[in-house]
This record gives sequence, C-alpha cells and structure tokens, in this order.
Amino acid sequence: MRHMYLLSLGLLALTENILMRTNCGRGYKNQIRKCVDENECEQEPPICGKNAKCFNTDGSYYCRCHDGFNPTHNFTLAHECKDINECVVGSADCGPNAKCINFDGGYKCTCQTGYISSNGKEIFYSGQGVHCIDRDECDDPSFCGKHATCHNTPGNFYCICAAGFRLKSGETNFTDIYNSCESVCEIDKSICGGGVCKNNQDGHECVCSSGFTNYGHKQMKCTELKCDGLLSKSKASQASPELTNLVSLMNNSCLVLSQSESVSKERFTQVDGEKLLEAFLRALDDLLRAGLHGDNAKVSAMFSIVEIMLKLIGSQLSKSETRRLSTETEVVMLLKRNSSPPDLIMSTSDTQFTSHWDTATGNNHLGFTTAAFLSYRSLEKSLNSYFNHLETWENQTFKINSKVVTATVSNNETTNLKKPVNLTFSHLEKKNEKHICVFWDHKLEGGAWSTEGCTTVSSSAGQTVCSCSHLSSFAVLMALYDIGDVYELRLVTLVGLPLSLVCLLICIVTFYLVRSIQSTRNTIHLHLCISLFIAYFVFLVGITRTENKVGCAVVAGILHYLFLAAFCWMCLEGVQLFRMVVLVFNTTLRPIYMFAAGYGVPAVIVAISATMNASGYGTDNYCWLNIKEGFIWSFYGPVCVIIIVNVFFFLITIWKLAEKFSSLNPDLNSLRKIKAFMVTAIAQLCILGITWVFGCFQFDEGTLAMSYIFTILSSLQGVLMFIMHCWLSKQVREEYAKFLSCISAPQKKKYTEINSNQTSKSQVNSVSKRNRLALDLKFTQK
Repeated sequence: MRHMYLLSLGLLALTENILMRTNCGRGYKNQIRKCVDENECEQEPPICGKNAKCFNTDGSYYCRCHDGFNPTHNFTLAHECKDINECVVGSADCGPNAKCINFDGGYKCTCQTGYISSNGKEIFYSGQGVHCIDRDECDDPSFCGKHATCHNTPGNFYCICAAGFRLKSGETNFTDIYNSCESVCEIDKSICGGGVCKNNQDGHECVCSSGFTNYGHKQMKCTELKCDGLLSKSKASQASPELTNLVSLMNNSCLVLSQSESVSKERFTQVDGEKLLEAFLRALDDLLRAGLHGDNAKVSAMFSIVEIMLKLIGSQLSKSETRRLSTETEVVMLLKRNSSPPDLIMSTSDTQFTSHWDTATGNNHLGFTTAAFLSYRSLEKSLNSYFNHLETWENQTFKINSKVVTATVSNNETTNLKKPVNLTFSHLEKKNEKHICVFWDHKLEGGAWSTEGCTTVSSSAGQTVCSCSHLSSFAVLMALYDIGDVYELRLVTLVGLPLSLVCLLICIVTFYLVRSIQSTRNTIHLHLCISLFIAYFVFLVGITRTENKVGCAVVAGILHYLFLAAFCWMCLEGVQLFRMVVLVFNTTLRPIYMFAAGYGVPAVIVAISATMNASGYGTDNYCWLNIKEGFIWSFYGPVCVIIIVNVFFFLITIWKLAEKFSSLNPDLNSLRKIKAFMVTAIAQLCILGITWVFGCFQFDEGTLAMSYIFTILSSLQGVLMFIMHCWLSKQVREEYAKFLSCISAPQKKKYTEINSNQTSKSQVNSVSKRNRLALDLKFTQK
C-alpha cells in the first residue's frame, strides 16, 4: 500500500513538470517557465575554432577571424581561419632594402644583407618608423686582407688586389674575405718568360735576360728574338748584293731590341717604329726596282725578311693603325694593346685581309698583338712562273692575275690555324676564267707557288675570295688554256709539214737550177723557201725536245730567226714589186742589200731579244718563245711591222699600176704580168701573215678552232708556195714539161732545142719593137 502511494506521488510530480514546461526556440533555453538566450560562445570546445573570436547575439552568434587570417568576413558555419602571408600578397610595408618575415597572424621586418636598421635592432615592425641604411664594410681597413683595397657599394662591397697581386684563380676582384691576394711573380713563375719577375709600386716588371726582350714594356713577357738564328737564316740571302741592305736592317733592329737587363727602359723608347718602317720600305723598294731576275731562292729570302721585319716594327709603333705608300709597296699595320672588336680587317687598294684578333694573338699573349698586310705593286711580273708543283686540269697553264701580298701577325704559330683567314683579291685582268688561290711555299725547291691549305671560296670576273689555314705570301692565278697535245693537230702537223718540205725543196731546186726564170724576184722566192724549209725541218725535229733546256733554247732561237727571215724576204718582194712599177730604170736590188735585209735584220732582232731575256727561249712543253711573260712579242712585234710595211708598198704599187693601165699607150702584156706578180705576192702575204694572226688567238680555252686553222695553214705553207710560184706560173710549167719530156723521150731533144731556138729568135725580134719601159720590165721579170 505504501509503495503504491509513492508511485502515485512520482507520477503526479512528473505530470506537473510536463504541464509546467515551455517550448523555447533554437538559441534559447527554458529557465523557470521562461525562454532565455543561450550563450554559444561559452561552449567547449569553442564553437568558432582556432584563430577566431566568437560574438554572441540574441538567440544566435557569429565568428570573426583574427587579424592576419582569412576569411575576413563574419561567419557562423564551420570555417577554418588560415594565415594571410603579407610578404607574398604585397600588403607588408617594411620599406626599401628590407625583407619581410611572415608569421601566423602577421609579419615582421629585417634589413637585407649589407644594411642595418636605423634603430640598431635586427627585427622591427611596420609603422615603427624604422628604415634600413647601408652598412660600410670598408670601415675595417683589414677587411679585405693584405695587398687588397676595399670598395664599398650600396648594400655590398668588393676587394681589389693591389697592382702586381691577384688571386690564384687569376681574378683581381673578389668579395669572399677568405680569399687572399698573392704576388703574380709567385703565382705564375713563367709570367716573364725569359726574364726575372719583380714587384714594384706599379705592379710587377720583367727584367729580361740577354737575348730576350719585352720591347721596352716592362710588364710584358720577355720573348726570345733569336738574332743569331736570323743571322744564320739570312746567310744565303747575304750572298745577293740586292738583299744586303734588308738583311743588315733586319739584324740591327733585332740586336737593338734584344738587350740585357742592364738596358734601361729609356733606351728602348729611342727605337722609333715609324722611322724604322720608312727605312725598311726604302730598302725594299731598292730591291724590287733592281729586280729578282727569276731567282726563287732570292724571292724566298725576301719574303722571310719581310715577315720578320713587319713583326719587329709592329711592336714599336705608337699608333693603333699605320699606313704607308711607297714606290713599290703598300702596307697597313695594326697594333692592339687593349680590348678590340673580334674581327681583324686590313685592306690595301687591291686586296683585303680578314681574320680574328685571337688568331693574331695566339696562345702566348705578349701584352700586345700586331698584324701587318703588305701589297707589292708589280712583283707579279717577276713571279709569273714557278708553277711546276701545281696540278693542272685539261692542259691548263697559269698566270698571276692579282697583286702579290704578304700577311703576318705577332703569333708565331701560324702554320696550321684553327680559324682560317680570308683574302679578297681584285683581278688585274677582268676575265671569267678559272682562278686558283696560291701561296709561296719556301719548302718547294727554293720556293714555288702551292695550293696546299688554300681554297677558292668564290670567284667572278672581277675578284676572287680565298680561304687559307696559314699565313705567308699569297696571290691568285688565272688558268690559261693550252691546246696541249691534241691528236688531230699532231696528225695534221705530221702530215702537212713533210708535204710542205717536199714542195719547198722542189721550189728551191726550181729557182736555183732553171736559168730561164732566174731574176731578182725569184731570188727573193728562193731564199724565202730556204728559210721556210730549214724552219719547218727544225720544227719537225726539235720542237718537243724539251728535256735539254739549253738545246731547247737553241731550237727556239733558230726558229725565231728563220721565221723572221721568211717575213723579211717577203717584205723584200713587196719592195721589189714597188720598184718594178714605180721605177723605170735600175729596178734590180743589189744582192748585198737583199742579204743584209733578209738575214741581217732577223739576226739583230734575235740577238737583242736573247740579250734582254735569254730565259724567254724554251718553255716546259715546247721549244718556242715564252708566252706567259710576253716574250712572244719579240716575234709578233717585228712581224706586225713587216706586214704593215708590205701593205703600204702594195697599196702604192696598186695605185701606180692603175695609173699605167689608164695611160694612152701602155704595154698591156708587161703590165698584166706585173699585176699577176702582185696578186701572187699579196696572196703570199695573206697566207704567211694571216696564219700568224690565227696563232695569236689560240691560247685561251674555247679557241680550238683557231688552233686547227693555224695548224693547217702553217703546216701547208710550203704546198701553197709551190702552187703560187711554180704550178700557177706558165713559164715554170713549160720548164717542168721540158724536163719531164727529156726524161721520158730523150730522142726528141734535138727537136725541142730547135723549137726553143726559133721561139727565142722570134722573141728577140719582137723586143726591138717595144718601148724601153716594156723592155726593162721584161728583163726584170726574167
């Protein structure tokens, strides 16, 4: 019963509590039948999370991140406040020369290396009025160590080694104070080469040993000049009187520069590079004017001396560029002591040289670099030979078609350059021929032109660009066409010349033995045929016998003489025809005058030619006159004069003959014969003269047709002489008929003699009826 009572009381209390409870909304709580605000900011854990502040409101709340955190707006939903990196977003304000250091919810400032804060503290905050100022590291004199000076810069510093000192790395500037400057004499034992290194207030100086020089510049490396070597090298050239001045000048210059350490610097400054250059060019002009006379050993010695002298003079020049013009040369010299553009360009009026300064300097820098480029004004005439070592293509010969130049630099290792040099040559003759770049090789039998190491980059009618892997003396060769040993031409010659020899021999026998046709004119024909016969025989036998140089020169001289003699006798025929028409009496020429003109004049021409240039007789391929050096004009010159003189006489003869034909009482028979003689003489002039005109034009590629015409006409000249002077002459044909009839029918001899006597008598009777002019002409014709 008691339990039932207690249970009833509990149910009654619960019922009362439920009946008395009020239903409150979110954010509120029931308190004694009243709804009151619930403070969410007091919850644990905090409802807004880390780095945020909670703000309670009536029935609610909101959160806000601390300064320096995102998001910056109020929120009630779950958010995470993240730090704002002011150093990245750019909102930090530390001032110049400072750096920002971020931390959660803010940032702080510190000065950059080389700067300190104005308040002396390492860390400062924005808005405190603190700024960063430069720190002078050079306040401490020993900051850079011994033998170095400190140089302050905004926010930094650097150290410079004193003159004559540097780091082991080779640098003179540094910022690492743990480095130290050491004497260059200790770091590089070879800095002075052949001399002793000493430190002084200006740095270091090289005191050169005997035989070495630094050209008066004490900080330069001492190099050996080897004056004794120059003396021995030039012994061969001293044998030539023309080279004596150059050799003496070279050796004296070397000895002045190569002094012992007792010689003061002032002694060196007395060497005037400009005056030395002028003296050298004067001596070189004297040598070139005297000529080199085809001596390749002398040419090699001259080139060697020129290269040595240009190197010696270059170091003594005071200007960075020096140009000089002389009678025989043109030279440009460059001197570089400091930095310069990488390209090295030198040019004369006809040639340009292009290289690099590091090529001119080489591996052993002397403290300066020199380069020289010398052009010879007319040396190509003396060196237009020495081509034996060149490879030929399609029977080509060569001719120098540019100025000869010498290029040299202070670098002694120029035999195999890593970077080739370029040379641009202007052509002396503007021709679209094949051009070849060559240099003078001292090692080829005393010296000769060679193509080794040189290539032709480009070539046109006006210029050629060469690239060479070494330095020396250079030129450009033009390839000339040589008809060579063409089989067809040889065949024509071997067939035509023997046929001409037979015909000329018949002419000689005819003019000498047949008395009925002998006259002044036929005497001229006789000796013309004799000259041609001997010339063709010598030509056939000895024109290619070049193995003996002396014998070949003799053959060339004989041919020169005999062909000139043939032209002289041809000229005499023109003179004789002129006398026959113009003069009435005394139309014959005295034999002594004919022989003096026909054989004496050629002898004088050949003697003068041989005296002036004996080497012009004989070439590498044929025993004839040298074409390359222009010596061929010792033949073509007189031939042209003879042809002009003959044409002059023939024109006057034709004019006088026309006058006689128009006269009232002419002897037509005699005049017609004279006319026939003149026609054959003119034809003879054309055959002999035009033949050699074609010969002038057979030395270029593409003129093979000219070569065929020349070969055919020249080899058949004897046949043409026989046809004109014997076969076309009625009187000569009659004599041939008599001779043949005597051989074939001796029994008819008496009848022929009687008939001949009767003919002679009738001719004598008719003579009395003619005037004296016709009589004189008839006897002259006979």
